[in-house]
Order: sequence, then C-alpha cells, then structure tokens
Amino acid sequence: MRVCVVGAGAIGGTLAAAFARGGAQVSLLARGVTLAALARDGLVLDHDGATERHPLPVSSDPADLGPQDLVVLAVKAPSLPAVATSVAALLGDHTRVLTAMNGLPWWFLDGGFGGPVSGRTLRSVDPEGALTRAFPSERVIGSVVHLGASTPAPGVVRWETGDGLVLGDPAGGADEVTQSVAGVLGSGGLSVTTSQQIQRDVWWKLWGNMTMNPVSLLTTGTMDTILDDDLVMELVDAVMFEAKALGATLGIPMDQDPADRHRITRRLGAFRTSMLQDLDAGRPVELDALLGAVVELGELTGAPLPTARMLFGLARSRARVSGLYPAS
Repeated sequence: MRVCVVGAGAIGGTLAAAFARGGAQVSLLARGVTLAALARDGLVLDHDGATERHPLPVSSDPADLGPQDLVVLAVKAPSLPAVATSVAALLGDHTRVLTAMNGLPWWFLDGGFGGPVSGRTLRSVDPEGALTRAFPSERVIGSVVHLGASTPAPGVVRWETGDGLVLGDPAGGADEVTQSVAGVLGSGGLSVTTSQQIQRDVWWKLWGNMTMNPVSLLTTGTMDTILDDDLVMELVDAVMFEAKALGATLGIPMDQDPADRHRITRRLGAFRTSMLQDLDAGRPVELDALLGAVVELGELTGAPLPTARMLFGLARSRARVSGLYPAS
C-alpha cells in the first residue's frame, strides 16, 4: 500500500510511523523546516520511552511522490483549501483519502446522512467547494483520532497518550479498502475500530471540542481551570445541550449529558487545547470547523443555538484581534 501523509505534524507523524510499522510504503509531503529535518534525519517518533527513526521519502512537491493508494490529510482545517488545489499529482483513479483533523469535515452531510439537511454543503468549512471537488465523499475514509501527540522539534513526534482510531466511510460502514487500512494501522500499533456511521463518532468528539477549544481561546486556561469555574461551565453546558438537541435532528441521539463528558475531560488534567496551542504559536485557529460549522447547521435546520452563536462570536472576535481569523 502506497501511502502519502500530507502534514507531518503531531497526528500526521504518528500516523505515518504507524503505517510504516504496519508495512506500508510511506512518503511525506512537508515544507520549510519540517521538510529539511525529515530529509536530514527521517521521521523521529518518541513513544513509551523508546525512539524510532523512519527514513521516509519526503518532498514539498506532490509530483515527486506520484499517485498513491491512500492520501492522509493531517493538516489544520484552515490549510485544507490550499491543499485541495495542490495535491492532484497524488491522486490516481482509485486513490482513497483519509481525513484526520479536528471538527466537522466537508463530507459530514454526505452519504445520505444528516436528516433534513442531508447532501448540503457546509460553507463554513468548504466555502468555495474546493474540498468537495478535489476529494468527493466516495474517495473519503473518515477518521476520529483518540490519541495525544506533540512535536517538540521539526520532524520529531512525541506520542504521549492514547492509541485509538476510528475509521468509516461517509456512506456508512467500512468497505474492503477501509478495512485494509484499518488492518495496516492495527499492525502498526494503533487500536483501530471501524464505525457503521462515522459521522456519529465525529459528532461525539466534537461535542466536547466545540466548547473547550473556544473557551480556552477566550480565557487562555487549561482544561482543569475551565472545569473548575462554575460560571464558565454554565456556558459550556448550555452550548452542549443545544448541540445535543441539534444532533438529534441530524440523526445522532445521545443518551449522555454534559456532566458525563466532563468526567472524561477531567482525566486530561492541565491539558492545553489545540486552539490554545495555536493561539500561543500565532497559527490560524480551527474555529470554523469546531464551532462555526455547528452554528451553520443550526441555521440550516432552524435549530435555536443562541448560546453557541454567542460563544462563536466572542471567540471569532478574539481570534481576529490576534490576527488568527480572517477579517469580516
């Protein structure tokens, strides 16, 4: 299996190492200092007290790597439209595309999913339709990543917590190719399961991320400090109850309340969300994929999301002041 990972950051690097361990022919698409480090030293993975070095082909030009069996998109959501217009050389007639990113993907309402808004395009994550054109849902393997990793230096990945990965096709289930990908990654050390409806798994993860990420952007607080503030948690709970009702409209009923999710989040301790890390590093934030798309779904379905809309507006304003979100 020829696999190219686009984006050799924490998650992309961990997945690349897992594919290599599992016997795939792996290459990396990278740029800048990360490209230089990977070309010089290979991909370095620190995990469980051991260090692995994977000398993998790497380039900034997709044409150097050629058509693949699988392309893994592991870049931040704001970078996806540019990727969509630049990776055609990686895509053959039968190439599949595995998406590994935060928030709602452009294919979320495809495959007959979404109840009254099935088949609609989420403009907040695919405003010009570039993602849908480049990566139609028939090519896509959706994923939900349940592991924690960081990049202490370019080309170096520290895999810190968790090993879970859920895979599934937007149309439901997992076809033979998706099952094969799951097998390779399982052989590479990940705990991989397949989903009958990957959108449900995406929504479940989003249910926590859609609040904790923007609240951390506003407060610069870690998970534990957010959870310890009763007034802040009133806001968080209100948004989550709104999203729970919206999920039921889309065909994702939940039998849990926010308090159940908070008990899971509490285990992370003084964790810095990805959005807080992006703020600190001066990188564009994934606000549209994590919360803006939820607000858009509310508008499409007519579901009232007053608290979610206020949180989105506040977080958007904060990000704009920092130059991390486009001006209106």
